Amino acid sequence: MSLDPAMVTSLGKIGGALSLGLSALGSALGIGAAGMAAVGAWKKCFAQNKPAPFLQLAVCVGAPITQTFYGMIVMRKLLEIAAKGSDFASLIGWGLFGGLAIGLSAWMQGKIAAAAADAFAETGQGFTNYLLALGIIESVAIFVMVFILISA
Repeated sequence: MSLDPAMVTSLGKIGGALSLGLSALGSALGIGAAGMAAVGAWKKCFAQNKPAPFLQLAVCVGAPITQTFYGMIVMRKLLEIAAKGSDFASLIGWGLFGGLAIGLSAWMQGKIAAAAADAFAETGQGFTNYLLALGIIESVAIFVMVFILISA
């Protein structure tokens, strides 16, 4: 069965939707994990009459949002390719596996951020070290995005 060009383009757009959707899902899970930990850390500080580190914990909570942007950038690339009538199966593959990798990076970044929020609120030390760990897991998402942009 042969598909008409409009159907090929439409099916190819699924890859873009997968990329953005899975990346955003990972960001939501990561932000949820980090946000819950930050709220608990702020509560501990308030209960102990210690100053609550707002900015540092807000950085932890917000770190996983960037992966949604990476998923959107990949989506735009895949939509551009789909508009040319490229093989939709490969676009779905790029979107699915790229979105999963970017989304998992965000989710794990949120888990790292949760541990960082707890540790920083407890000790008031090590924030630069925690940023390093957040940056390393962020690199996974950046690498995936770049590899898709140059390979798709």
